[in-house]
Amino acid sequence: MAVYTHVTVGTNDLNAAREFYDAVLGTLGLKRLADLGEYGSIWGDSAPSFFVLKPVNGQSATVGNGITVSFAAPDRSAVDASHRTALAAGAKDEGAPGPRNWADNAYAAYFRDLDGNKIAAYCFKPV
Repeated sequence: MAVYTHVTVGTNDLNAAREFYDAVLGTLGLKRLADLGEYGSIWGDSAPSFFVLKPVNGQSATVGNGITVSFAAPDRSAVDASHRTALAAGAKDEGAPGPRNWADNAYAAYFRDLDGNKIAAYCFKPV
């Protein structure tokens, strides 16, 4: 059973966020499922799982210190591709693709999106 229905991050530039996440999440097999007009967009596989929204209260989107959104990657090459695509689209590197020693077969990459949200891609399959 899934633990979460979805995760949301905020944006201050929806058009840039849409372009960024279309490219980056595409490398992980996800696609934009819906647009919510000028308020946001939703990505996922067959069901909505990741939302990028302008804050409902009308204030600027800010980054949560200590928060990371991590996406499952189908394989290690997808982790590499997501990181490479994110950096090419203007993301900041927060951890190059490679093994992570906290779990068997953990392979991940981290970056900050255009609004500063910390994003990761993880694969737990053996080489």
